[in-house]
Amino acid sequence: MLNSWIIFVILYLIIATIFDQTYKVATKNMIKPGALTVLLEFLASILVLVLVPFFEIKFPTDIKVYLFLGLSIIFYAISDRLNTNVRKGVEASTFSIMKQLSTVFMTFSGFLFFKEPFVITKFIGAILIIFSNIIIFYKKGEGKFNKYVGLGIISNICYTIALFLDVNYSECFNLPFYVMLTLGVPAILIIILERIKLSDLKNEFTKENRLPILITSVSWSFCIVAQLRAYQLGSVSVVAPLCSLLVIINVIVGYIALKEKDNLIKKIIAALLIILGIILIKI
Repeated sequence: MLNSWIIFVILYLIIATIFDQTYKVATKNMIKPGALTVLLEFLASILVLVLVPFFEIKFPTDIKVYLFLGLSIIFYAISDRLNTNVRKGVEASTFSIMKQLSTVFMTFSGFLFFKEPFVITKFIGAILIIFSNIIIFYKKGEGKFNKYVGLGIISNICYTIALFLDVNYSECFNLPFYVMLTLGVPAILIIILERIKLSDLKNEFTKENRLPILITSVSWSFCIVAQLRAYQLGSVSVVAPLCSLLVIINVIVGYIALKEKDNLIKKIIAALLIILGIILIKI
């Protein structure tokens, strides 16, 4: 079972949906975005360690792996921190759509900076993902810039840089331990930069917000493990489009669970365009 990529894709879709929905709930009562981000990251980094015995114990000996991982963690921290603000300001289903911009940035970066051959299907796929976001955020007659779109774009750029720096290094580590590093170290960086106090963390962990925080923390680390394991075991061209089904699942679950009924048709069209776009990028 631990060697079946399809099992991990299914687990990822289920757990990631829970993560996106409960994260949105957790932001509704937050006091300090930085404190909530740190609390979620710390809890997630601790809870994921229960999975350590189920994966091979191994660590890289090449110092370059740690160097590039350290650099990528800086950008993961920025992305995670910004995402808390974005999740507060947009619906869970909308955030899921916006998050796919990282695939666009990865594709264009490959063309521009890594001299990958230009493939028309990849270009069309990237354009479809961009168009899907325009469908969601463009409102006729409104020229006002949506700050959450701006923060979302910056977050996705940082996430893309982190992925390029960190490419394939997860395979050098015990997988849950690697996830612990990519969540726990960013939490420490945010604490230092924003001067987060223990009292700030206690204030976030209120009675009303306790359950959403715990569920979000567990699902955050577990969905990362499931996705990375799916990519390790399966073909990227197959796993990526299947994982993108998360977008349409979030639209449906958001409609039912969080009553996200605004622009439902637009969201469905955008989700379908994203799935098609990722298929074109990965074929």
